[in-house]
Amino acid sequence: MNIPARFATFAVFVAVLGHGSAEFVATMPSIKGPELSVWRILLGGAGLVTLALLISGPRALLAPLKTDAWELTWLSVCGMSGAYFSFHIAMESASIIQVATLITTTPIFVGIANLIVNGQRLTAVKIVTSLFAFVGLVFLITDGLLEKLIGGQDSIKGILLALNSSVLGAFFAVRITPLVTRHGVLSVTALSLMIAGIGLWVGVGLIYGIWVAPHTLFDRPAADFSWIIVLAFWNTTISQFLWLGGLAASPDITRASYLFYLKPIIAAALAIMILNDQISLLQVFAVIVVTGSVLVEIFWPRIMTALARGGDHA
Repeated sequence: MNIPARFATFAVFVAVLGHGSAEFVATMPSIKGPELSVWRILLGGAGLVTLALLISGPRALLAPLKTDAWELTWLSVCGMSGAYFSFHIAMESASIIQVATLITTTPIFVGIANLIVNGQRLTAVKIVTSLFAFVGLVFLITDGLLEKLIGGQDSIKGILLALNSSVLGAFFAVRITPLVTRHGVLSVTALSLMIAGIGLWVGVGLIYGIWVAPHTLFDRPAADFSWIIVLAFWNTTISQFLWLGGLAASPDITRASYLFYLKPIIAAALAIMILNDQISLLQVFAVIVVTGSVLVEIFWPRIMTALARGGDHA
């Protein structure tokens, strides 16, 4: 099952909505860090495997393991497990704004990964819109950016981990695309999440001595249960499926990934609605810069065509 090319951009946009709320949801349960990362990936993977079995059947689900088992396994463990693990550890020491901002640099690394892996060069418009979008992110953080970034050893650790999560996620998205094209996004994403979850479960157990027992989920307080379910199925299962599927279906993976720049705008909107934060003029300006950069990048071919037609008529 693949996402049709005409729905690729919409799929990536919905995925960004899910990713954009992940930082908020991750702060809600009483469990944090490594343990929460295991709960998230194990349940998210199980949900996607169930969805794949219902839609495609066991033969389609297991097909990637018959021909690409090794590549799928090492990409899932190194890429997906590492990205989610780094994200949740980062949330323990860095702020929501810091993590959301650094994760939003993913499109930059998707472009770099695409250059390294596939040899697709970064065009001038990609470089310019990327720089403008990143400037918008800086504005979005508002005053005290440097103080927040160097606010202490714990903060620096969290920032580096968030950046690592962004890099690993970007390279994983690019490297997994051929498998998604070959076997379908649903089967590959389901297996990737499940393999990543098992790898993370073993890693966290060996390193931290925390062996997550999935059957104890129903023994947890109602609030924890609810937030873990949201984090696993909305922020992970659905979002990851649409993110990888949308990128794989897009004619230009780098351009499609630029929608990720909307992540801090979603975070700002959630802060206003949930935390009753006030948005400043500087933040409004940042929203305009980031959104404008994304729109220019997405519609650049049409803009150039319109300008060329205008020049011909002149």
